[in-house]
Amino acid sequence: MGSDDLTTRPSPEGAGLVVEGLGLKGPRGWAFRDVSFRAGAGSLVALEGPSGTGRTCLLLALTGRMKTKEGTAEIGGLPLPRRMAAVRRIAALGQVPGVSELDPSLTVAEHLRERALLQHRFDGSVRALLRRPGTRAAETRARIDEAVAAAGLDLAALPKGDRTSVRDLERLEALRLSIALALIGRPRLLGVDDTDLKLSDADRAEAWALLRAVADAGTTVLAVCSEAPAGALRITTVEAPAVADPDAESAAGDGAEDTAGKTAEDGADDTAEDDDTIEEGADDALAETGRA
Repeated sequence: MGSDDLTTRPSPEGAGLVVEGLGLKGPRGWAFRDVSFRAGAGSLVALEGPSGTGRTCLLLALTGRMKTKEGTAEIGGLPLPRRMAAVRRIAALGQVPGVSELDPSLTVAEHLRERALLQHRFDGSVRALLRRPGTRAAETRARIDEAVAAAGLDLAALPKGDRTSVRDLERLEALRLSIALALIGRPRLLGVDDTDLKLSDADRAEAWALLRAVADAGTTVLAVCSEAPAGALRITTVEAPAVADPDAESAAGDGAEDTAGKTAEDGADDTAEDDDTIEEGADDALAETGRA
C-alpha cells in the first residue's frame, strides 16, 4: 500500500502548548483570564477547578473551538486565535456536553463506523478514496480496531457487544468510547471534558490511567476535572473577577437618594438577574460552539 494509506501512517507527535495570559470573554463577561502555562508534547494536562470557572471554555479555546479575547497561545506551533482552523485539524474532542456528544440511540458499532468513514472522507487522499470497496473496508476496520484498543474499550464485555446502545453504557464505558472516536483521527491533541464526573474511585483511577497511556503514546491530553491526579500538569481555573462598570457606579450614586427599602428591593432583583445572566452567557457560548 502507498504512503497515503490511513492505516500505515505512524502515530503523530503530540502538540506542545505555550499559553501566556490567555483570556476569553463572552457577551456577558469573562469566562477565564490570565491563564499561562507550558506543556511539552505528550503531556497530561489537568484543567482543574470547580464548575463554573471556565474549565470547559478553556478546553474549547485550546482546541480551536472558541476564540480568545486576550493573551497568546501556540498549539503545536500554531498561533491562536489566528490559526483556529489549523488547530482544529490536529485536535480532537472526547465527549463535551453541548458540543460533541454521543447519540444515545446509536450503537457502539454505528458510532465507530460513522467516525471512521468520515475520517476517510475528509482526511484521506484522492487515491485512497478510489480504492476498491473491500480494501477501504479493511482499512476502516483496522483504524477502528486501533482506536478501540488504545481507548481500552472491551467490546466483548459490553451487554450486547458492539451492538450495545450508548444509552446502555456505564459512565466509564461511554468515556472510553468517546476517546476511541477521537483517536480514530490520530490527533496530536486530545481534549476530554468532565473526566472524573460521576465516577467511583476505582473508575476514576482507570480513567486517568487510560489518559496517561494515551499521553505516553505521544498524544498531548487536556482533561477537565474537579481534582487533578498525581503526576499531571495541574492548571487550576478560578472564577474571573467582576470588572467594575463606571456607568453602574454612577447610577448607584444617584440611587443613594432613594429610600432604603426601595434600594434593597431593587438590589435583590438585580442580583437574581445577574445570576441568570452568567448562566445564560455560558449556555450561549457552548451553544455557539456546538453550531460551529
